[in-house]
Amino acid sequence: MPHTETPGTEAALAPRLRWWTELPLILLVYACYSAGRLLVRGDVSGAVDNGLAILKIEKALFLNAEHPLNRLFTREAWIGIPADFWYASLHYLVTPAILIWLFRSRTVRYRAARTWLWTSTFVGLIGFTLLPTCPPRLLDASHGFVDTMAQYSSYGWWGGEASAPRGLGGMTNQYAAMPSLHVGWALWCGVMLWRYGGTRLAKTAAVAYPLITTIVVMGTANHYFLDAVAGAAVMGVGLLLAPLVMRTADRVRARFLPRFAPAAPVTADTASTAPSASAPAAASSATSAASSAAGSSDVSAGCQTSAGERIPRQRDARFGAGAEPSASPQDAGDGAPAAAR
Repeated sequence: MPHTETPGTEAALAPRLRWWTELPLILLVYACYSAGRLLVRGDVSGAVDNGLAILKIEKALFLNAEHPLNRLFTREAWIGIPADFWYASLHYLVTPAILIWLFRSRTVRYRAARTWLWTSTFVGLIGFTLLPTCPPRLLDASHGFVDTMAQYSSYGWWGGEASAPRGLGGMTNQYAAMPSLHVGWALWCGVMLWRYGGTRLAKTAAVAYPLITTIVVMGTANHYFLDAVAGAAVMGVGLLLAPLVMRTADRVRARFLPRFAPAAPVTADTASTAPSASAPAAASSATSAASSAAGSSDVSAGCQTSAGERIPRQRDARFGAGAEPSASPQDAGDGAPAAAR
């Protein structure tokens, strides 16, 4: 018998996802995120003050790793240039690649993973709104930071304004440093690779990718260490909120896109109680005979008997098919020889 899903299971309730609906939805979410970054541009002086406050807290906690990393990236071009390419490119490439991989090979897990990513991204957008922060590279030179993206801009497509392509720097919010979603998205990719990769290479990449990304965002002077910590915290909040978001989406879908309830499928339990086509004919005949004897005096077509009256050689209905009752003088019919004693 072909396997069928039992009603009430997650597989039966989960909506079927299609790439031609997922792709526009992902692009819409990213467009909203990008537009939101532009709309929440804060006061520059306030963003600088917030950046300096973060730097002061890090120095007090002995967490100031940005300065030595930035000096290393500035001095060693063979490290700084690949780091700039890493910062400017990989979050646009790796994150969509992981989404596509999950959609194609881990479909059951895709919806929860995608919702986690989106929820965390919008939580990060709230952080940009509440705490506009100047990145280290935009602080005054007296604070000791060098913008490696500007220093090595001749090697890449970016200009002197963040990682945006040349001429498009005005279309990005350079004061959206807290939290670092570069680190947050890299952490999400690492978790997906660790949980579903299945190979040693995948697990190695799961650890290396977010770790290297954290080093890169500090060495290129695009983020503070606490920005990276906040990016990881945002992913944690998104992970907690994702189930609520999915339940809300399911309620909205059920309210505005009602569907007819499907017919109850045949399950293994109901199939096991159904009579088999290969059951002996004698068993069915015995069951029918017992029912007829209990509920009606019609024991043969056209032959009526009174209740309790017996005909010769009639079998007792309480015996199964093929079972012969023991002979006795009381049960013997007219002319039937008595059983030998």
